[in-house]
Amino acid sequence: MICDIPRPGDIGLRPVPGAIGWLIRVGHWLIGDGFGDFGHAFCVLRDGLILEQCLKGARIQPLAKYEPFPGVYVSPAGLSDEQRAAICDVATRYVGTPYSFRYYAGLAARRLHLIFPGSRRPETPAGRMVCSQLVDRIYLDAGVQLFADGRWFGHATPMALWRLLGEDRPARPQARTGLAVG
Repeated sequence: MICDIPRPGDIGLRPVPGAIGWLIRVGHWLIGDGFGDFGHAFCVLRDGLILEQCLKGARIQPLAKYEPFPGVYVSPAGLSDEQRAAICDVATRYVGTPYSFRYYAGLAARRLHLIFPGSRRPETPAGRMVCSQLVDRIYLDAGVQLFADGRWFGHATPMALWRLLGEDRPARPQARTGLAVG
């Protein structure tokens, strides 16, 4: 379900500008996820904050940092206030989670039907994750399973989140219209 005003517990999806964004789009296409607009995902928290994965680890930041950039906010239909609160509470436990480059090797292995040690478990023992994988893990730990299609845990990209929750609307980012804080 697309949300015009982000609420705590929603998932933010954003394009990544520049050359890095283009590489992410090509990478998504190579793993069979299409050449989509969204290359970054994060969890909306309370009080105008987000938890997002960065190269230096997951951190809490103000949602306003994305004010000039287009994006969308999505959440599963029927998400209760209690589930939203649980998602926000769980998300704060992931501050500092290291970034994972290994994740992409796991996605490529799945696309090419290759099995090697660790390919079914893309997160490392140290708990390294990429942005969309972190969102999937937070929801799962809060008791909300996003994907029920048999995919290996963590094999979620921002475009997979869009396809799951975007209600078949075109994946064109919209300007943010406001923020619901709770």
